Parts: sequence; structure tokens; C-alpha cells
Amino acid sequence: METYQTVGRQSEVEIVIKKSRFIGRAAPVASEEEAVSLLEAIRRKHWDATHNCYAYTIGPHSEIQRSSDDGEPAGTAGRPILEVLHHMNLRDTLVVVTRYFGGVLLGAGGLVRAYGHAASEAVRAAGLLSRRPYVRVRIRIPYPAFGKLDHRLAQRGWPREEPVFAEDVRLTVYVPRGREHECQSVAADATGGQVDLRFEEEVWLDEVDGAARVPSSLSGDFSGSNSPEG
Repeated sequence: METYQTVGRQSEVEIVIKKSRFIGRAAPVASEEEAVSLLEAIRRKHWDATHNCYAYTIGPHSEIQRSSDDGEPAGTAGRPILEVLHHMNLRDTLVVVTRYFGGVLLGAGGLVRAYGHAASEAVRAAGLLSRRPYVRVRIRIPYPAFGKLDHRLAQRGWPREEPVFAEDVRLTVYVPRGREHECQSVAADATGGQVDLRFEEEVWLDEVDGAARVPSSLSGDFSGSNSPEG
């Protein structure tokens, strides 16, 4: 299954190379707007820095990629930071390396190594999460079928939202992409065919210790009908 990594939290590290301070920061970002907003906040904080160099990638397939040398010689800062993101298969990630010049020139090779090292250390400090594609599935079943289906779904370890108990039982399950047919078969078998099942959009979920987690922002209302016109 296709997968990529992102950083788990914001981080900050500092290294000193020949009297120059390099402050590396890594952060998860969900959009280019978020990346730019965070970058501007760092620039305001370090308004007196010699350089604020950065790179970020956005989207499951790195649909958006940006980098900047911010006044350093071309290719010596932004590109090494971006290469760290590529090498570690990172997406939805921003890395900013702030430099306070210490008076000693590092040369092009020295700058490439310094910015790459600061970026790598920032990513390590942030920790990594795997992210995989899942399909959200809405299921409606009669009450007598709930126990058996709930058990079958739990055996597979697919993440679920809390069930809704109304005139029937309504489940929201996140199924790994490519296993939709298995979900359909499990639901039909467990309920004797008394199931109303609908596949919805694809979402990318973070996995911690091999288990996917559903952010609260994805949880949606499941109070209406599953029919196309409901």
C-alpha cells in the first residue's frame, strides 16, 4: 500500500558551526497557506537573522514543493533542506533553518553540509509518523446485527468512530484503500445481508505504532439517510 511520512510535532534544534548559529525547525503542515503562515511567524521572530532558509512539501505526492536560499549562494541552503525531505520520504512538512552569521565563511560545500545537517536534526527531533490512504465507509444495520459485525471489524483493527444508535445502528469505519471489497463481504456475512453500506471519500490517516488514528476533524454527522437523496 502506498505510504509516506510526515513529522509528528514541531521541533527546534540549534547547532553552531564555525561561530555561525543554525536554528533548525520542523513542523507538520496541512496546506501551503499553513506553511507560509508558520514561515512568516518564524521570520518575525528572527527578524535580525542573516538568513531564514526553508523548504516544504505538501500533498501525498508532493504536489507542492518550495524552497528558498534567502540570500545564501544559489543551491546551498534551500535545496539541501528539500533534499532531506525527499530522502526521508516526507510530505506535509515544513523545515526552516535560521542562520546567524558568525564571521567565518563556510564556502559552498560547507553551507550545503550545514543546512542539510540542521534540517536533518530538526526532523529527527520532531519524530516521524507514517500516513496511509483509507476510505471512509458509512454502514447502517439493524440492532441484532451490531454485536457480530462490531466483533468482525474489531478483529481487523480498522479505525472506527463511535457508533450512533438511532432507529438503527450507524457505523463509520475507515478501511485501508484496496480492501473495500473485503469490508463489503464482512458486513454482508455478519448481518445476513441486512446492511446499507456506502463508500465515501479517501482520507490519509496517521499511524502510530502500526495503528491508524482518526482526527476529530474528520468525524462527521451520521444522522441522515444513506440514500442518494437523503
